[in-house]
Amino acid sequence: MSHLASPATFIGADAQLATDISTQLEAVERRLYEVTEQTRKLPDTASKHLLAAGGKRARPNLLLLTARLGDAHCEAIIDAAVAVELIHLASLYHDDVMDDAPVRRGAPAAHEVWGNSVAILTGDLLFSKASGVTAKLGPDAVRVQADTFERLVLGQLNEFAGAPEGADPIEHYIQVLADKTGSLIATSAQFGVMFSGADQALAEPVRLFGERVGIAFQLADDIIDLTTTSAMSGKTPGTDLRERVPTLPVLYVRAAAAEGDESAAEVVRLLDADLTSDAALEAARAALAAHPVTIRARDEASRWAEAAKAALDPVPEGLVKESLFAFADSVVSRTA
Repeated sequence: MSHLASPATFIGADAQLATDISTQLEAVERRLYEVTEQTRKLPDTASKHLLAAGGKRARPNLLLLTARLGDAHCEAIIDAAVAVELIHLASLYHDDVMDDAPVRRGAPAAHEVWGNSVAILTGDLLFSKASGVTAKLGPDAVRVQADTFERLVLGQLNEFAGAPEGADPIEHYIQVLADKTGSLIATSAQFGVMFSGADQALAEPVRLFGERVGIAFQLADDIIDLTTTSAMSGKTPGTDLRERVPTLPVLYVRAAAAEGDESAAEVVRLLDADLTSDAALEAARAALAAHPVTIRARDEASRWAEAAKAALDPVPEGLVKESLFAFADSVVSRTA
């Protein structure tokens, strides 16, 4: 459990709240291992591969925090936290296959260990486990999960297809992020209210907070892909560039080049080169990271974090709201 993010990173000075959430996260962790248990060695080992590699558990953290708008100490809250983390873990197995990413959380990606077929099937297995846990929470939870799963898949499909002809590529990209990243973070925040007996009028504000903070989270992740080392992030730097993912810095630099910015045009030339070799990838990564468009993209991530905070206007003042604000701030200030 040493890989869990400390709740204190976004709860601030309230040591008791941080301790309470840490205790619940330990229960979530135990339940994750129980739910993913398999009798055969291959599915059992593959299912636990990324779970054992650790991770920040950001989605359970957020769910356990919003649950404190009601009664957070109930079985349904633990189950809800397990469900959202299983969905997230499942999506990572699929993402790594699509991205051909060799490393995840500092460990070899599952497809590097067992091949694409096992990695994809393991992701499917974890999705099925998440559905079983969610079913215990009732039909409303199943409906929300189904909608979330649809958005996760559509986000990936729309990213793959690219912006339709005549569409604004930046607006298209933000919608992709809202679907493939924001939707599950939104559901995590929403589930905390739904199953804690909190005022259900707060479900939509925290859901909107989660979606917006998810966009900020992914925009920050795009920048981390450019500016950190593998040792810091647990992922290979520049993977998005090699896979030709049109992240916000890339979209910004292409737009600047189209408007006649010569420095941007030079970056675009490097981006459009053959990035198979590590040297070519590093040259493109370093050039884009050093260009002002990356600062502009970081500012956009901060803007979405502020928009997330604004969504919380209906939430009562207090420690939970303050902690959600700190959560939004931590998303864009992180370096890994």
